[in-house]
Amino acid sequence: MIAPATRDLLLSSYPMLRDLPPVTLDDLLANAMHMKVPAGAMMFDENQPCMGFPLLLSGSARVIKAAPNGRELHLYYVLPGEACILTSSCLLGKSHYQARCLVVEDLELVVLPAGTFRALFSTSDSFREHVFSRFSERLSDLLQLVSAVTFQKLDQRLAASLAAKPTPIRTTHQALADELGSVREIVSRLLKNFADQGWVRLGREQIDVVDGPALRRLATLEAA
Repeated sequence: MIAPATRDLLLSSYPMLRDLPPVTLDDLLANAMHMKVPAGAMMFDENQPCMGFPLLLSGSARVIKAAPNGRELHLYYVLPGEACILTSSCLLGKSHYQARCLVVEDLELVVLPAGTFRALFSTSDSFREHVFSRFSERLSDLLQLVSAVTFQKLDQRLAASLAAKPTPIRTTHQALADELGSVREIVSRLLKNFADQGWVRLGREQIDVVDGPALRRLATLEAA
């Protein structure tokens, strides 16, 4: 059973649930599970079955695709009010996960059982529209990712990533490498080059963007 305070936060984060008939909403709250997951934990791994649909209330998670050699490619983040499209796909297709999800910041979430998710998807227009709109947004993001990985050099992708983040950027070289699907040594070398050119200033687990326009110019260059 979901506590009243959690119920209010859930409806605030996912307002389409307010459109549900009272009986349907009561059933949803009765069957849902309230969870807290610490940063660094794995929400799901490749080839695992999907047991429920997460509705994030606070925190964040990232979905990644891992290669046998240990390299990882960042696919997308999941934030409060959003939906994990991989989970939606697995639940609708009754398939297993094809990527893994790691908790970035401590998560608070409500998990809908698979049967509840499918029933809502079938009967609630607003819930179905929410799921499809997230599919559309993520598909666009993933197409941009494919384009960047295929046609852009790593220094361009790193420049684009840094230019898009608010400064100072609290991160590590390893985290940036994971995001870009590269290795720490290469990213560190590129960051040092950016610093030598006066574009960024490097600190301990912090990067200050000094010349954002220069980073954006590099990011938008045509690949050679």
